[in-house]
Amino acid sequence: MESDSVTSSRRTVEEIFKDFSARRSGIVRALTQDVGDFYMKCDPDKDNLCLYGLPNDSWEVNLPAEEVPPEIPEPALGINFARDGMNRRDWLSLIAVHSDSWLLSVAFYLGARLNRNDRKRLFTMINEVPTVYEVLSGKVQMKDRSGIDSASKSRNSVKRSSEPQARNPAKNEAYDDEDEEEERETCGLCGGNYNANEFWIMCDACERWFHGKCVKITPAKADSIKHYKCPSCSSSKKGRT
Repeated sequence: MESDSVTSSRRTVEEIFKDFSARRSGIVRALTQDVGDFYMKCDPDKDNLCLYGLPNDSWEVNLPAEEVPPEIPEPALGINFARDGMNRRDWLSLIAVHSDSWLLSVAFYLGARLNRNDRKRLFTMINEVPTVYEVLSGKVQMKDRSGIDSASKSRNSVKRSSEPQARNPAKNEAYDDEDEEEERETCGLCGGNYNANEFWIMCDACERWFHGKCVKITPAKADSIKHYKCPSCSSSKKGRT
């Protein structure tokens, strides 16, 4: 929760989108990388709790604002009460959907003074980024790379800038038609676009690709991993035990 007045000055589309991206990043981290800590903070014995994405790329579980009306739109209330009464995966997915709605409401609250064209541009920028629910549910899939050597893929599922064949499989006519779309492929966690100069790793469970830095995996660490599972798939497995 923030105490500063968010409506005290007019914000540009870029400033609002930066705020949206930071809050979204924090929520994605809470539901994936930090899911264990997030789960513990959502104690059903506590009062109504909310998940807040913060403008500094972090997150917090806290009580709702006491002011009426609140400084900014409030996220879903009482997320902790359903924690033990639902399948863990379903519970996280429900929070993801509510969080996506909250992120949009905050963005357009901050953009209340924007004109029609700027509001449209803001929505377009937001719509280019995978939703929290899409990240969590695995609906953001990378394109099938039929030309990738299956042996090297199963060995450690790692993208390296020094191994361009893992990113540029042998081309055929059908694949050529998808070149432009492939360039827009995104990290399954942060939604960032592919960059050949960055280290990527693929989850052997859901087959999504991730920035190594987003899942805290270095090239050296990846070499010692036989079968890699992303934070989302790892948390899903724990939820079934």
